[in-house]
Amino acid sequence: MKRTPVVRLFWKLHPWIYRASGGRVLGRLVGMDVLLLTTTGARTGRPRTTALTCFEDAGRYVVIGSFLGEPHHPGWVHNLRASPHARVQRGSRRLPVTAHEAHGEERARLWKRAVAIQPEYSSYETRTEREIPVVVLDPG
Repeated sequence: MKRTPVVRLFWKLHPWIYRASGGRVLGRLVGMDVLLLTTTGARTGRPRTTALTCFEDAGRYVVIGSFLGEPHHPGWVHNLRASPHARVQRGSRRLPVTAHEAHGEERARLWKRAVAIQPEYSSYETRTEREIPVVVLDPG
């Protein structure tokens, strides 16, 4: 998949549809669960909500900053680097989370799981020179 005007429109509509349906509509995409991540804008200080595919790891949520293999990180990664405290909506459940980027062995293990669930991540990795962030969201 590549970023196109249709994909951009979908990205804008997805959080609204997900929130309105409590995650019953668009709560799963490409074989993965979806959550809404609300971060604080690094420049604006305003809430920014993004729908992201995810998987669970020991009670935590793992999200991938692939941005379809674009050359730069998605905005939500920059926002979490500036302020790791965020909110997640999973279905109709909402909870605070603290984010950290996985590195080393943890990243390798989680990246391997992500690719096993969604092989497209491998092609995104080949499209970019940046290391794609693997972000862990710890509830509480």
